[in-house]
Amino acid sequence: MLRFFGRRRREQEIRSRPFPPDWYSVVVRNAAFSRRLSEDDRRELLGHIQVFLGEKVFEGCNGLEVTDEIRLTIAAHACRLLLRRGADVFPRLITVLVYPSAYVARDVEPIAGGGVLEGEVVRLGEAWRDGVAVLSWENVQSMARGQTPGQNLILHEFAHILDMEDGASDGTPILADRGLYAAWSTVMEDEYERLRRLDHLGRYSVLDPYGATNPAEFFAVATEAFFEKSTVLKRRHPELYEVLMSFYRHDPAEAG
Repeated sequence: MLRFFGRRRREQEIRSRPFPPDWYSVVVRNAAFSRRLSEDDRRELLGHIQVFLGEKVFEGCNGLEVTDEIRLTIAAHACRLLLRRGADVFPRLITVLVYPSAYVARDVEPIAGGGVLEGEVVRLGEAWRDGVAVLSWENVQSMARGQTPGQNLILHEFAHILDMEDGASDGTPILADRGLYAAWSTVMEDEYERLRRLDHLGRYSVLDPYGATNPAEFFAVATEAFFEKSTVLKRRHPELYEVLMSFYRHDPAEAG
């Protein structure tokens, strides 16, 4: 209990600090959504960013030097997922690893008979249960410049971080009320199966077909679409949009 209140006091102190003007310039430049926020939401976002930078460790990989621009850009997009939710700033996250570009990672896949298939895969990002997020700065830069419309690697990987806050990577984050789980489960399962069918048939969906991989990836892909393709998602998948709106506590399609 004392640790909890100590953390709260520390966070309040961090949030009370003036937000440096040069930091704000980076946020406005690299997180375009922040320009459309209300004054209250913008103030909340900046406070979350300050706590994120004060608590999380950034490490550059393969020779990348971590700059304020890297830290602020990642923090701004990640903290968009926290707005209006009264949520802690990713309490299970410890470290953010940033690679210059796509990187090679070890991959282990289960196979029939109880064995595993090991190999290497090229990745742009990932999230680990032990409190690590991994991102490609080249991809993040492209997103920040508007070169990857409809896609947002940071939102995707930090949706995984939210998903894993209850210890499981299953596509169901911690919801605000127990009564919300039934509707969440029904809608998310139906929409996941719908995407799998469309992917099998090779048909278009506003949702990235990578979401058909498993429920965890579906939640991450749906989160990307909710924020980056909100108007189309709301029109074509109204029930999915509704449950995501109940979780994220606002309507990005209305925000413009």
